[in-house]
Amino acid sequence: MDLTDVGSSALKGNVVKLFDETASLHGDEQAMEHHGERTTHAELRERTASFAGGLHDLGLEPDDRLLLFLPNCPEFLVASLGAFRAGVVISPVNPQYKRREVAYQLENTEAKAIVTHPALRTVVDQAVEDADRAVEVITVSSEHMDRDPDDHFFEDVRGAETVVERADDDVALLPYTSGTTGDPKGVRLTHRNTRAQLNWTLSTSNVDIDPEDVRSLIWLPLYHITGFTHTALQPLVGGGSCYFRSALEWDARECLRLIEDEEITHFVGVTTMYADMVDSDAFGEYDVTSLESTSEGGAKLSAAVQERFEETAGVDISEGYGLTETHGATHTQTGSSFGLRHGTIGQPLRMTDCKIVDDGGEEVPPGEEGELLVRGPQVMTGYHEMPGATERAFTDLGYFRTGDIARRDGTNYYEIVDRKKHMINTAGYNVYPSELENLLLEHEAVADAAVIGIPDERRNEVPKAFVVPAGGAEADEDITGEGIKAYCLERVAGYKHPREVEIIDELPRTTSGKIQKYKLEERGEGGS
Repeated sequence: MDLTDVGSSALKGNVVKLFDETASLHGDEQAMEHHGERTTHAELRERTASFAGGLHDLGLEPDDRLLLFLPNCPEFLVASLGAFRAGVVISPVNPQYKRREVAYQLENTEAKAIVTHPALRTVVDQAVEDADRAVEVITVSSEHMDRDPDDHFFEDVRGAETVVERADDDVALLPYTSGTTGDPKGVRLTHRNTRAQLNWTLSTSNVDIDPEDVRSLIWLPLYHITGFTHTALQPLVGGGSCYFRSALEWDARECLRLIEDEEITHFVGVTTMYADMVDSDAFGEYDVTSLESTSEGGAKLSAAVQERFEETAGVDISEGYGLTETHGATHTQTGSSFGLRHGTIGQPLRMTDCKIVDDGGEEVPPGEEGELLVRGPQVMTGYHEMPGATERAFTDLGYFRTGDIARRDGTNYYEIVDRKKHMINTAGYNVYPSELENLLLEHEAVADAAVIGIPDERRNEVPKAFVVPAGGAEADEDITGEGIKAYCLERVAGYKHPREVEIIDELPRTTSGKIQKYKLEERGEGGS
């Protein structure tokens, strides 16, 4: 499908109109597959339209918020498109979150409802209790699950088909991203932001394959902006098909088998996934030459892994760049003027205006480093209920401050050099030290704490905590490394917990009280 196939009414207002156009053109073609269950585009449209009516029957009105606390599954897409259609704002939640994290998002969004999975229902009940607010809980049913008459089961949420008119600047999506300081922030992404990313796909031929022939294997989590926007929505709106597997059940052999059996054409993964596939005994056993496009993000891929995969698959692994605040990509190697240049993030998308500036805000010439600023129709309108943070995030000319240090060459290829923000990237997941530090300071035996990222061969980086015992607490008795790890594991997603803990007498600080993390990094990788 290209833009000439799309009716003018689909190019403004509610973004779900793009998916209706797709269903009208490719209704009988497969849209989704999940462990053998297959759904056509027409069936998907019908189910999302009915779900939208069901949300209205439950009392959700336009601009109300709906949390999606689900693993990768078709219901995630049905709920998303159904909510768009109903004018309801979706707010995805990491399925690895624990009660305190879910409760925070429930409270901060003032969500009216949450869609969840039976395996996550206990966490939801705890979070709803902590949030102390009335929330409609919609659960994907299971044959092993007792039916409570007060529950709303996903397949029962049905009503009259409807499409609510939306303005371009109405919010469609409210994902949350942690800052380097303070609480997680809701990112206000509009129908216009979403359409901008999808129209880029419709109007750009990135690979030698028609959009309706795309078969995208989705193992990246759908709660994440890359998984949602680039591995799911983009193939669907082009008439292609999505194959869902849970990010919590990653299996390199199964991935290789699926690529062969389903003739997968598109795969986006993190560095860990490619390393696991290359290291698998099954690598080379399955035919993966159906792949037309492979991409990775989150951390640089080792040259050895990249070379082995590309040689066997016969396709280059491309890199790109984007943020939750930009609804995904701002830069890509695929489709760039001079092809792939490994080690770079490629060139800006044609709809993206960007520059690199020094500390004074002045643009630097090619080859010099500075902060990357971006501006375009995919960039968020701001942070939810955080006007101060929104103002700080943008320049006077409307450029978004990414917080990443970059440089570009004379042909406009960009390279990310470092992170201005203190984010830890572990196997593609973002971990912010301040969140762990705040949690550690809640421990009764902890007086002070700091968290840094340390190198890890498989996960790129992992968190390491430096902990100062509170007065009266004794290291190895009242506070231990293993005890700190267990404390964190009970309260935050598993990938966030510190893999190493070092008990120290005091943290190095400046005279103004700021922790000198570079001194902690100089201590090396030792710890308990």
